[in-house]
Amino acid sequence: MSASASATTARRRGAPLPATVQIGLVAGLLAVAAGCWVLTGDRMAGMDAGPGTALGGLGWFLVSWAVMMAAMMLPATAPMAVAHARLRPAARGRATLAFVGGYLLAWSAVGLVAYALIEGVRSLDLGFLAWDEAGRYVAGGAILAAALFQLTPAKDACLRRCRDPHAARNGLEHGAHCIACCWALMAALFALGVMSIGWMAFVAALIAGERLLPSKLRAKQAVAVVLVVLGLAVALAPGSVPGLTQPDAQDAGGMTMMMQ
Repeated sequence: MSASASATTARRRGAPLPATVQIGLVAGLLAVAAGCWVLTGDRMAGMDAGPGTALGGLGWFLVSWAVMMAAMMLPATAPMAVAHARLRPAARGRATLAFVGGYLLAWSAVGLVAYALIEGVRSLDLGFLAWDEAGRYVAGGAILAAALFQLTPAKDACLRRCRDPHAARNGLEHGAHCIACCWALMAALFALGVMSIGWMAFVAALIAGERLLPSKLRAKQAVAVVLVVLGLAVALAPGSVPGLTQPDAQDAGGMTMMMQ
């Protein structure tokens, strides 16, 4: 390799950070995520944890969503944040904060879109989406669609960018890559119960697994298998799914609850 090529590679990789600094950055992000899990649990206390639960007011939901994204996504994103800190070793603390801030801003935009979409569906008053009618099949179908997306070339390309610390120049761009990679898993979370701490942790574990495990191919295939089993169970035998809160049919439950 020529001297110029070596210099270019070194600039891309950034300056090496001492191990203690890297551990400190990761520990700090994990501590923030842990705090956000506690705060999320507090905000979700008493909420309906089933599919199609009402999302509350816009302001309340957006704050809850941002905190939830920090809890779910920061552990999987910590290695990327550290990698970007190497590019600005003299300002690594500010660089990490800027990266995380941009990343969460991108996911906050997703929350706004999701809220608008769900409120739009609610306004249509589609009674056939009741859980005892088509609701459970719609929920199961959303989970199966997420499983199918896991096996597409688009998912492979998005996941490759999410795992590459040099694929994004900042947190906002990395957030966009992450959204393209995880949107189907987030849709599955809404189908399972977006206010459920248990299902949040489940989806967060799937995301972390496919981001952090050594084999990208095996990780995403394993996630696809889990989603297929779960989607079929939700559609055909929802009572057999541990932790799934089935909406009360007498309350026009399931997906129709989003419309009340």
